[in-house]
Amino acid sequence: MGDVLAGFNAAWEFESDSVLIRFERGIRTPKLFQALGERRIPLEAIAAVTLTPGKRGTVVLHAVPRPGADPVMDAAAGQLKEGSDPYRLVLPAERETLAEYYADELRGMLVADEDVWPDGYLVAPPAAPLQFKAYDGKASFDGAAVSFRWFWTGASSAKWKAGDKTFPVSDLSGVEWRSPELFEGHLRLLPREPADGKPGPADQDPAAVVFGLGYGPVHESLPFAASVLAAVRSTSPAPSPAGQLTGAVPAGRRDPADIADRIRHLGELHQAGLVTDAEFTSKKAELLAEL
Repeated sequence: MGDVLAGFNAAWEFESDSVLIRFERGIRTPKLFQALGERRIPLEAIAAVTLTPGKRGTVVLHAVPRPGADPVMDAAAGQLKEGSDPYRLVLPAERETLAEYYADELRGMLVADEDVWPDGYLVAPPAAPLQFKAYDGKASFDGAAVSFRWFWTGASSAKWKAGDKTFPVSDLSGVEWRSPELFEGHLRLLPREPADGKPGPADQDPAAVVFGLGYGPVHESLPFAASVLAAVRSTSPAPSPAGQLTGAVPAGRRDPADIADRIRHLGELHQAGLVTDAEFTSKKAELLAEL
């Protein structure tokens, strides 16, 4: 096809076997988009295409990614806000007819589920080396191993006692990323041979770094998690039938005690004025939905 459809913050170039998404750079563009820069999405990675009304006189063209096709979306596990979804192209409402044309063209080129047999991720992961500062340490990934270097100002005594850590990709089964956009975000590395019992809180786990205000933001920690997840999958025997790496933890049901603790902490943040009424109500509902 070779045509280009430009929207807010991004432009999509339609090719015979893929969609090339180029994200703009600017203060209005989400930082995650700027970090991703440019992404080529093979048609095999797209499960469906929708066009729906957006906010304030816009329409949204959405290429729904196939589960297990993109390490960024796998690592995010449904936690991205709509405005940070790299598969949504927001356009002025007057371009709806043009957008519908491209949506129909794209739908006609999609590949049936039974014809997709990926050996790995279909969308290229963010390239290593990558690093970011979490609240309690610095995380680095060179493509072969993840290293955590603890900060004396933020790390718990348990992490200091364990010392700085390096985790070869070959020893991992996946990652667990919890969004830092409200509270208690973290990046936890999941071992290939897990220890007995549940892992402890992220701030006490030497295989995890925790996020805080300004530490471990989405645009830094999510590409990092996706890069590690893709490297782990490339060393694994085979993906699961759904295309997802065994050991990658989606945002699903959790221990009721953990949910209660998180709601309690959310209430403390609310009382301290660090969370608005709307944020408190919204996040509490999300947590209760996970039970």
